[in-house]
This record gives sequence, structure tokens and C-alpha cells, in this order.
Amino acid sequence: MKKQKVQIAPRTKQSVIGYYKKYGWKVAAKDVLHDVIGSILYAADIYTFAATADFAPGGITGVAMIINHFFPFLRIGLLSLLINVPVAIICYRLLGRVFFFKSVKSMLISAFFLDIVFPLIPQYNGAENPLLAALFAGALSGIGLAIIYMPGSSTGGTDFVIMSIRKLRPHLSIGTISLVVDGVVILLGWPVFGDINAVLYGVLMTIVSTTIIDKLMYGTGTRRMLLVISDKAKEIADAIMEETERGATLADVRGAYTGNPHQMMMCVCSKVEVFTSRRIINRIDPGAIVMLTTVDEAYGEGFLEPDTD
Repeated sequence: MKKQKVQIAPRTKQSVIGYYKKYGWKVAAKDVLHDVIGSILYAADIYTFAATADFAPGGITGVAMIINHFFPFLRIGLLSLLINVPVAIICYRLLGRVFFFKSVKSMLISAFFLDIVFPLIPQYNGAENPLLAALFAGALSGIGLAIIYMPGSSTGGTDFVIMSIRKLRPHLSIGTISLVVDGVVILLGWPVFGDINAVLYGVLMTIVSTTIIDKLMYGTGTRRMLLVISDKAKEIADAIMEETERGATLADVRGAYTGNPHQMMMCVCSKVEVFTSRRIINRIDPGAIVMLTTVDEAYGEGFLEPDTD
């Protein structure tokens, strides 16, 4: 069996206009739809539940809520945008133009719902039952952020930091990184609200949120291996490399019944890349045979470091 190793292509500096010209208005419309639905749920999480329960969730939004606690005339959404600016500038070069543009778009839509739409909607009195508020806030946050993450966007702030870490350590899940990064902000809730319960509720909300993010985006498995049998396997591999910078292996195979030659592509994806890879396969060859399986561990470049013992 002859095998051909496909090397990872150099990172391309793809322009935003070039990206949407390549994938068309339907992709742009789908991105906006994800932003709107995800932002509605995320705004409901922050304004309807968390803002009245005297605890701070993680992330830049948590910082904005702490500032809003002392200066109520400053809107949470506006504060988040202002704090996001320096973070976005720092992470711009690592994450690229397309991700930066998508994230700014998501941030603006999220701020619109948070500051303009949801103040018109009655709030839940989280101070009466902060446990229930934390649970619902975590659930809505997890669902909303997962919907925003799926097309390759974010809500800015610590998401930029999280995605930058994930770019350097792709074997780590977004939920795991979020839990660590957000923990720092959550701890600030103790001195601000004067109650250790503020930290506990913040931790509870974050655990619920990050768990839902991982479950919705990745399932229960740690990594995914794609096996694709297609006459366009090389084209699929090239597209996956271009969009995810993930390598692949091509092999010549033959159907046992027909005896016809085909190609098989094998690619071990980090969790967030599964959705992108599926979209690529469906676009290039809807009739391809696709097998998706769980990989407990993956060692080598882009994954875990091999044991040296």
C-alpha cells in the first residue's frame, strides 16, 4: 500500500474579503446568524441572571460587571468593548485577520443585545436564589458561546487569550483553558462583593458553562480521527490544511467488491477543528465516506509531547 504524507502548509495571511469571496454570502449569513442566536443567549446569561446575583463570572465580561458594580452608569457591554481593545491588539498577529474580524463582529452584536435589547426585558432576581441564577447563567453562557465558537469566532476578551493559548497548545480544549483563565477574574468577586459565596457561585457558573461548551462542540471524546474515502481526498486534505493548519495522511485503497481504486485521507483533529473539517468534506465531496472516531491520546507535533522516560 503506497502512502503519501501531506505536509502542513505555511500559515497564509488570508484577507477578510478574500475569505468571504471564497466561501460566499451564505457563509457570511450563517456567521451572523450564529452571532445573533449566541449573543441573545449570552446576554440573557449576563443581564437576566448573573448581574443581579452578586457574583462575577469569568472573562472580560466579569471584569466589566465588577466595574459596573461600583459605577452602575457604565454599561456592561460598552465596558467589555473598551477593555477588549488592547487585548485584541496584542493577540491580532497570532490569531489572524479573519478570526479578528469575526470576533469584533461578534463582540459588537453581543454588546448590542446586552446594552440595548435586554435592559428592556425584566430581570430575574438572582439575589433571592443565587444558586439557581448561577446554574441558569452557566447553561445559557455555555450554549451561547458554543454557538458563537462553532463558525470560528469569539466574544473577544479572554477568548482572544484562550484561542491564542489553544493555537500554541492545540491539544487543550477551549473549556479547560477557559476554566483556568476565568478563575483569576472569579477570585476578584470575593473582595468586591465581600462574600466567599461570590467565588463559589462564579466557579459553579464557569464549570457549567465550560462543560456545556465542550459537550456541544466536541462530544465526550478528547480528540477525533477522521477517515475519509473519496476520489477527492487530496483536495479535501489541502482544504483542511489551509483552514485548520492540520496535517493529513493520504493512502491508496481499493474497494473489495468493485476493485476500483480510491484514496483515503486520515486526519487527527483537535476538537474544535472537527466542525470545520466536516464542512470542508461536505462542500468538496458530499458523497465521501466519512468515519469519525475517538482518539484517547495523540502524540507528536500539534498534540501531546511524547514521553521521554
